[in-house]
Amino acid sequence: MTKPKEDFSIKETSANISATKFTIGPTTAYDLVEHMNYLFVNILQAKNLIGLGGPNTCDPYIEVKLGNYKATTRFLQKKSNPEWYQVFAFKKEHIQTAEVEVIVKDRANITNEIIGKVSFLVSDAPLRVPPDSCLAPQWYRLEDKNKKKVTAEVMMSFWMGTQVDEAFSGAWQSDSTIINNDGVALTRSQQYYSPRLWYLRVNVIQAQDLVLRDKNMKDPEIFVKATLGSVVVRSKVSPKKNVNPTWNEDIMFVAAEPFDDSLVLSVENKLHPKKEESVSLGRYVMALSNVQKRMNNAPASSKWYNLDMPEELKTEQKQVKFASKLNMRISLDGGYHVLDECTQYSSDLRPTAKPLWRPVIGVLHLGILKATGLPEMKPMEKRTDAYCVAKYGSRWVQTRTIINSLAPQWNEQYTWDVYDPCTVISIGVFDNGHIQGVDTVRGPWHQRIGKVRIRLSTLEMNRVYVLSYPLVILQSSGLKKMGEVQLAVRFSCSSLINTINIYSQPLLPKMHYLSPLSVYQLDTLRQQAVYLISLNLSNSQPPLRKEVIGYILDVGSQTWSIRKSKANYDRVTTLLTGFLAMINWFKKIRNWTNPATTIFIYILFLLVVFFPQVILPAMFLFFFLTGLWRYRKRPRLPPHVDANLSRAYTTNEDELDEEFDPIPSRKTGEVLKWRYDRLRIIAARMQTVLGDLATQGERLQSLLSWRDPRATAIFVCFSLIVCLVTYKIPFHHMIVLTGTHVLMHPRLRVDFPSVPQNFLRRMSAKTDTMF
Repeated sequence: MTKPKEDFSIKETSANISATKFTIGPTTAYDLVEHMNYLFVNILQAKNLIGLGGPNTCDPYIEVKLGNYKATTRFLQKKSNPEWYQVFAFKKEHIQTAEVEVIVKDRANITNEIIGKVSFLVSDAPLRVPPDSCLAPQWYRLEDKNKKKVTAEVMMSFWMGTQVDEAFSGAWQSDSTIINNDGVALTRSQQYYSPRLWYLRVNVIQAQDLVLRDKNMKDPEIFVKATLGSVVVRSKVSPKKNVNPTWNEDIMFVAAEPFDDSLVLSVENKLHPKKEESVSLGRYVMALSNVQKRMNNAPASSKWYNLDMPEELKTEQKQVKFASKLNMRISLDGGYHVLDECTQYSSDLRPTAKPLWRPVIGVLHLGILKATGLPEMKPMEKRTDAYCVAKYGSRWVQTRTIINSLAPQWNEQYTWDVYDPCTVISIGVFDNGHIQGVDTVRGPWHQRIGKVRIRLSTLEMNRVYVLSYPLVILQSSGLKKMGEVQLAVRFSCSSLINTINIYSQPLLPKMHYLSPLSVYQLDTLRQQAVYLISLNLSNSQPPLRKEVIGYILDVGSQTWSIRKSKANYDRVTTLLTGFLAMINWFKKIRNWTNPATTIFIYILFLLVVFFPQVILPAMFLFFFLTGLWRYRKRPRLPPHVDANLSRAYTTNEDELDEEFDPIPSRKTGEVLKWRYDRLRIIAARMQTVLGDLATQGERLQSLLSWRDPRATAIFVCFSLIVCLVTYKIPFHHMIVLTGTHVLMHPRLRVDFPSVPQNFLRRMSAKTDTMF
C-alpha cells in the first residue's frame, strides 16, 4: 500500500495582530506579531548587607520566586553593597500565584539562612506600554524570616509589559528556567552583520632580475604564489623560461573588513617539471589598508615592488647591484557585488562601495510568530529547543530560543531596507545544540529543522501576508515534513516610480558586465566569501554557528544530484510543452481535421502577408488581453517548495544517498563502482545528444565546403536559381505560395520528407574523422 503524500502547501492563517490586510501610510512597531504579556522584575543593587562575619563577608545573590518558577542573579563575593542590574521576565501564562518574592541570600552561609526578602502582589505591578518612559526603581527595606524589618535594602522595579519592552531582549525569561546565568546569553535574540567584503585583484605583469638558486638550471618554470589568510592561489607558469618572466594574469581574492590579513606574494621556481615542489626566489608583503580602492573599470596603476630575498640567496645577492622586482597592479574592486549566496536566491545585489548604492525603494517587515508540530530533535531528552534565523542583505537576525517546546511562540518582528524587489529573504528554523544533548564528538551541533524562502517580487505592495509555511527537509531517507512555521510579511514600497525603474536596470552592478568574471572565478570566490562570513560570525559572542550559516547560504547546493538533473530535465520539457502543443495543433490544421479551422487559418495567413503592418500590434494586443484574462487567476500566495517538481517522491534511496555523499566520497567497493558506471551511462547519453547537435551544424557548414563536390555544386546552382526567381517574384507572393503548399489538403500531397531535408541528411560531417 502506497504511503499517502504529505501536504506541503502554504496555508493562509489568521493571527491576533494589529496590522490590517492592506497597510497604507505609516506603520507601527510590532504590528505583525501577537503581543505577549510579561511580568518584569528589574534587580539593580542592594546595600547594607551583613553576613555571618560582619560587613563585606557575604557572597550575596538574589532569588526571584514566582510560584514554581525561580530565577537567580549571579553571586558576588565579599560585597555588602552589590550591584547586579539584571532583569527577569515571567510570562503571564506561567503566573500561578498572586505574590512575588525577592529573596536576598548569602552563598557563604552554609545554613542557607536568608539575609532578607521583600514581597509584592502581581496585581500591584503597573502597566507599561512603550514608548512610555522607563519605570524609576525604588529602595525597598528587607524583612527577615520573622517578617521584621532589617537595615538591608534592595533597589528594584517591577511592571507588566510585553515583548516590545526594551528590557525584554536582555532579560532572563521564564521560558529558560533550566538555563543557568551563563547559558542565558546563548538563548537570547541576537543581530549579526556580515563583514563588508571586497574583491582583491592582483594583476601580476612581470618580474625582473630574479636570482636562481641553481645557476645551471635551464628553462626555469617560474610562477607567482599569492597568499591571503589561509587562501593560497597560484598563477600559471610563465611562458618565458628565463629570469625575466611575464604573466599578465589576474589573481582574485575576497577580503573582509577590517583588513587584518596581509597579502603575501612569493615568486616560486619549480624544482622539477613533473613535481609540485618549488623554492621561493623572493617575496613581498603588503598590508591591505595600503591597497588602492577603485569604483570603476579604470585599471589600477602599475607599480614595481622590490622582493625580499630568501636567507639562502642574501649572500649571493650582495654581489648583485639591483634587487629582484615584481611588476603588479593591486586593487580592491568596490564596483562588484561579492556573491556569497546562490545567484537565484540572492538577498542583496549592491556593490561593495557605498557611493554606488541605489536609493532605498521600500521596507520589508517580517514577523516570526510561532511554529507547530516540530519533532523531538533531541530523542534522548525528548525535547526540542527551537529558534529562527533570518537573513536579508548583510543583516542576520536570530530569535530567542524557546526551551523544551514542540510549538514555540516567538512573536518577534524585524525590519530591513529594500534596494531591489527581485531579492529573496531566507528564514531557517534550528534546534539549539548548546542546551543539553551536546554531541561529545562534534560539540554543540545545531540541527536544521527547515527553511523558508520568500521572493519579494511575488508579494503585493503594502499587503500583510499571514502564512503558515511547511518546514520540509530532504534527508537520505527521503522527504520529511518537520512541522510548520507561521510568518507575517509585508513589503511596503516608498516609491512606485523607483520600483518600476529598478526592473529596467542591470541585475548586478555595472562592473560585472564591463569586466566580467568567469564562472570558475565566481564559484571559487563565493567559497572564499562564505568562509570569511562563517569565520567572522562564528567568532561573535554569542556565536552564529557555521552549520547555520552554511544552511542559510546553501553551501554545497551545487553538488551532483541525479534527482536535480531529472527535475531540471522536467523543467525544460515543461517549457517546450507549449511549443510542442503548437506543433501538434498545426499538424491538425495541415491534415484538415477541422476544415473550417484550416480555411480560417489560411485566410488569416493571407491577411498577415498582405498587411504586415498589423503583425506587431496584433501580437502585443494578444499579450495585453492574455495578461488581463489571467489576472483573475493570478497567484494569491507566494510560492514555496514543490515536492513533485523537485522529484522528491520519485527518487530512490540510492540516489538520495549519493546526493548526500560528500566529496571525496565515503563509499568504497561495489557501491562506488556502480555509481561510477551509472554516471558513465548518463554521460554517454549526453555525449550522444551533443554529437547529434554538432553533426547537424557541421552538415550546414559542409554545404559550401566542397567536401562533397557534387552536393556543393548542386547547392551553388540552386542558390543562383533561387536568387533569380526571388528577384523577379515579389516576396509576399513567395510567402503565399509556401503557405499554400504547407496547408494543402492531404489528398493533394505526399507526406514524405521534403527535398531540403533529404539533401541535408546526405551531407557529410566531421564524425568521419573521429575515432
